[in-house]
Amino acid sequence: MSQTYKKDRRTIKTLLEKYTPNTKQHIPRPVYIIVDATYFGERIEGMSWCVVVARDVYTKENLWWTFTKTETTSVYRQMRSDLESLSYTIMSVTSDGFGGIKQAFKGIPYQMCHVHMERIVIRGTTRNPQLEAGEVLLALVRSLYDTNSHTFYTRITQYIEQYRDFLNEKTINPITGESYWTHRELRRATFSLVNFQKYLFTFEQDRKIPTTTNSIEGHFRHINEIVAVHCGLSRTHKERVLHTILLAGTIAPSEKILKEIL
Repeated sequence: MSQTYKKDRRTIKTLLEKYTPNTKQHIPRPVYIIVDATYFGERIEGMSWCVVVARDVYTKENLWWTFTKTETTSVYRQMRSDLESLSYTIMSVTSDGFGGIKQAFKGIPYQMCHVHMERIVIRGTTRNPQLEAGEVLLALVRSLYDTNSHTFYTRITQYIEQYRDFLNEKTINPITGESYWTHRELRRATFSLVNFQKYLFTFEQDRKIPTTTNSIEGHFRHINEIVAVHCGLSRTHKERVLHTILLAGTIAPSEKILKEIL
C-alpha cells in the first residue's frame, strides 16, 4: 500500500486506524438462512473467540454477525431477535447441529446440515471402518444426499435391529470389574444419527430449504485465508478486518458495490 499510494507506512497506519466501515443496509424479506461460527486464536479456555454469522443462502448476503467468546443459545436468540426486529421473515434455519440454535429458533423449520451429520458419524466410524457395523453406518449416513425420509428412516430402523446386540456389547475391566461399552464411539455415532434424524429431511416440507451449510463454510475459508496473511493482528484489528469483509459480503458483491462499501 505504501508503494501503491506513495505514502509512508505511518500515514497509512493512521488512516487505517481512522477508518470506519459503512453501516449495513437491510432489505427486509423472507429469508432461508444458514448460521455458523468460525473461531480464531488458540482453542483453549480463555484464548479463543469467534464470529457468528447468519447468511442468506440464495443471495449470499451476510445478514447479521457478532463477535463473541463462544457460541451460546443467547447469541442465537439475539440473532433471531435482531433479524425479526428488522422485519425479516425467517423461513428456515440450516446449521451444524449446535443445540442452542434449535432452542433459539424454536417454531421455525430447522434443517440439520447433511455434511456435518456425516462428519459426526465419521468420528465414530473413521473414514475407513474396520467393522461391518461401521461400514454400514457410514454408507447409511452418506445415503442422505440421494434418498428420502421414508427410505432413510426404514434403513436406520433396520440397522439398529440388526446391530443392536453388537452395539450393546460391554467389556469388563479384569482389574476394577467396571464395565464399559465395547464399541463406544460407534454407538455414540449411531445415537447421534438417531437423535438428529427428525431434522435431516425438513427440506421435504419446502424445497427451498438448504440441506448443507456449504455456502457459509466456503465464505469462512475465504475469510480465514485473508486474515491469515495478517497473522500479527490484535483481536481489535482483526475484528475490524472481519467486519469489513463481512460487510462486503452483505450482497453478492460486484466491483461497483465493493467500491461503494470499501
